[in-house]
Amino acid sequence: MPIPHSGNSDTRSRLVDGARGLFYSRGYGATSLASVAEHSNANPGSLYYFFKTKEQLLLAVLESYMELLGPVIVDPATYREAHPIERVFAILDRYREFLLLSDCEEGCPIGNLALEITGEAPAVRALIEQNFDAWSAAIHGCLEAGSDQLPGDIDLGQLAQFVLTVMEGAVLQARGRRSIEPFDQSIEQLRDYFNRLMATAKENQNT
Repeated sequence: MPIPHSGNSDTRSRLVDGARGLFYSRGYGATSLASVAEHSNANPGSLYYFFKTKEQLLLAVLESYMELLGPVIVDPATYREAHPIERVFAILDRYREFLLLSDCEEGCPIGNLALEITGEAPAVRALIEQNFDAWSAAIHGCLEAGSDQLPGDIDLGQLAQFVLTVMEGAVLQARGRRSIEPFDQSIEQLRDYFNRLMATAKENQNT
């Protein structure tokens, strides 16, 4: 997905913005602190003033992704679709747009980091988990708002987790094949599953 800039001109924000972009395009391991400072138009002394280690910078980047989830991913889908269930697919469509913009070379930034830095400190793993939880919570909110369209006995939390699993897998396959086709096929199957759930709910309401 494109890496948004915070719009904040202060040095710390520029460093986080710069690191977020480089970690995404080059990878965490391949990005040096010196390159972050240069990319952010900041001197190395400023970087070390705010972030004593590369891990501290990574934590700030992961926190920024949580802050950007609403304005970059969820809010556009909310504005676009009035129906709560359709908002789920509008959110997924945002990832499709991001894949197409990069010719399927770049995927979910949190998924990328999760794959690359599984051996990092517990604080890093915890923030990655929190990012995934925040994404699932956003989907859960959509499902809860549209729960009258779904069977009453379905676990909305598990369903939200399933949507996340489909999205991450679909993005990964699209990147691996350098084709949007695996993503579209996966989302089509997810759509079919939701259609069946909604049909079941409607039948139950009519009996």
